[in-house]
Amino acid sequence: MAGNTGQPGASVISRALALLNAFDERHRSLTLTELAERADLPPATAYRQIKELVDGGALVRNSNGEYMIGRMIWNLGLLAPVQTDLREVASPFLHDIYAATRATVHLAVREGDRVLYIDRLSGHASVPVVSKVGSTLPMHCTGVGKVLLAHAPADVYERAMTTLTRVTPFTITQPLRLNEQLSRVRRDGYATTIEEMTLGACSVAVPITVGTTVIAALGIVVPSLKRDRPRLTAALHVAAQGISRSMTAT
Repeated sequence: MAGNTGQPGASVISRALALLNAFDERHRSLTLTELAERADLPPATAYRQIKELVDGGALVRNSNGEYMIGRMIWNLGLLAPVQTDLREVASPFLHDIYAATRATVHLAVREGDRVLYIDRLSGHASVPVVSKVGSTLPMHCTGVGKVLLAHAPADVYERAMTTLTRVTPFTITQPLRLNEQLSRVRRDGYATTIEEMTLGACSVAVPITVGTTVIAALGIVVPSLKRDRPRLTAALHVAAQGISRSMTAT
C-alpha cells in the first residue's frame, strides 16, 4: 500500500498509481472502501479518482460492484519492449513444444521478487495449473521461478530466502535445501518441481539467455517427471537456444 497519498500535497498521478497498486495476486477485485484503505486515500477522493480510471478503461466494475484492473492496463504492459519482443520470438517455439507434448508450456520473466507469466499454452489434456498470463507467483515453488531465482541479483536472492512460504505439503521452505537446489540449477542448466505449487503437477524449466544474462525462463508442467525428464529437458533446451539466437538477432 502506498503511503502519504491521502496528504494534501499528493498529486493526481500518485493517487491513481496508489489505487492501481492496491491490486495484487491476492486482491484481484476490491470494493471502493477496500481500495481507499489500501491506497491510503479518503473515500471521497478515491471515488472521484476511481470514476476517472473506470471511464478511461484502467479499471472495470464487475456485477458485484467491486473494481478490477481493466484490459487497458494489460494492453499497455504488452508494449514493454522486452516482453513484446520476447513473446513474439518465443511463440513458435512454445507452439512446437505444446504440439509435441500437449502439456502446459510457460514463458516467464522475473518481476521484482516474483515470477511473471507472459505466455502460456495449455489444452484439455494438460495438467491443471494456477498460473495465468499476466499473473505472478512465488519463485521458490515454480520451475520457471527457480530458474530465475537461481540467476537473480543478490538482494532478490536474499529476500527470497527469508520468505519461503508453504503452498503445498511439498513446497521447499528450508533455505539450505533450496540453496542446494538452486546451485544445481546453475550447474545443470535446468530446474524441477514436484507438486510444490500445485498437487499433482510437476515441472521442469530452463533459462533463456542473451549473451551471459538470463532474461527469461521456459518451462513445462506434467503429471510426473520420473520417466520423461531427460526428454523434456532436452526439448526445452533446444527451444531456449532457438529463442536466444532469435533474440540476439533482433
